[in-house]
Amino acid sequence: MYHSLVASLSLLAIVALLPLPSSAQVELKPSHPETYTVTSGDTLWGIAGRFLQDPWRWPQLWDSNREIGDPNRIYPGDVLQLYYRDGQPRVGLQGGLRTVRLSPKVRVTPLEDPVPTIPVGLIRPFLSRPYVLDKAAIERAPYIVAFPDEHIVAGAGDLAYVRSIEGPAGQRYDIVRPGDAYQDPDSGSILGYKARFVGEAILERSGDPAKVKIGSMELEAGIGDRVISSKTVKPQANFYPEPGPTGLNARIISVLNGVSQIGQYNIVVLNVGSGRGVHPGHVFEVYNGGDRVRDSGKDDPFHHDWRNQRFWSEDTWYTPYRSDGWMPEGTPGPDFPLHARLREESGSVVLPYERAGTLMVFRTFDRVSFGLIMSTSRPIFLLDAVRPPPA
Repeated sequence: MYHSLVASLSLLAIVALLPLPSSAQVELKPSHPETYTVTSGDTLWGIAGRFLQDPWRWPQLWDSNREIGDPNRIYPGDVLQLYYRDGQPRVGLQGGLRTVRLSPKVRVTPLEDPVPTIPVGLIRPFLSRPYVLDKAAIERAPYIVAFPDEHIVAGAGDLAYVRSIEGPAGQRYDIVRPGDAYQDPDSGSILGYKARFVGEAILERSGDPAKVKIGSMELEAGIGDRVISSKTVKPQANFYPEPGPTGLNARIISVLNGVSQIGQYNIVVLNVGSGRGVHPGHVFEVYNGGDRVRDSGKDDPFHHDWRNQRFWSEDTWYTPYRSDGWMPEGTPGPDFPLHARLREESGSVVLPYERAGTLMVFRTFDRVSFGLIMSTSRPIFLLDAVRPPPA
């Protein structure tokens, strides 16, 4: 007896079933392979990058083979093959289905984990922790008010007193430490506050104060740390890339690992979130430029035409200014002579925007979102512009 295991792609579990826009185009890399064997440690984004100029467009390239099943995963060892259908490039599983012979005498070995969309290990700590809170949530959250024996800080296994918690013993909480504000660089408004994860706590006794026991932790707990309910939400592991909302303009306002020059696989914070229609899987392109720089050719003294310069020329009397009409000196009237109205010669130029990289959002809050830099063509910096790619 044969048992067919459907080999497919998690990137397309949803999008493969959606109609593609007629204008959607994919561009193959000049050096694309004809076949590729999936290996352990691959990601779908990385595999797509071997074939495509824009790896996030993989759903438009993948042949869903709907007549033989609903493909939603590929595994190490699968061979992907590039071919053309109706003049358009497609990638499918070489040989179609993976077939495994089963019999009572054969031990069945489970398949390896399917290939993830992106390197999930890099973002796993940021998928389930709170990390961003608004001012109201911070103010109403219970907080550590003291420790037994007048400790200043506490570690794993220690007890802590917390203001006003009502609930059953054994309930789990997260201890977080409010930090600096995320501020919109354009409007100056506060988008939320950083909330650093300190550790876990288990309620031993409700009341005011309540008593909790500190469990695993990343930092020593201190007085004033907030205690918020631990939500048992399964972290998202797979993402379905698609362009961010059309016309949305955003900025990179922070980087979570503290570097100033941002590169591939750094985690950045954007000044837009779910309130602007952003959700996990949205892809954006990063641009830098638009800076005003000095044009040395305008005021370089070695470029003055001193040989032909005349006593009556503007260069002699007005440099670095130029006349821009005439105006009366003092109060306008017939008794006041006209004199030259001067303007300063332009000594700067605005540089054009250039694409610097691509990011994918993996977690959103109301007014901010976290994204993973997937590729770079030049250095990326704080406050760089973020735009959705063409659909």
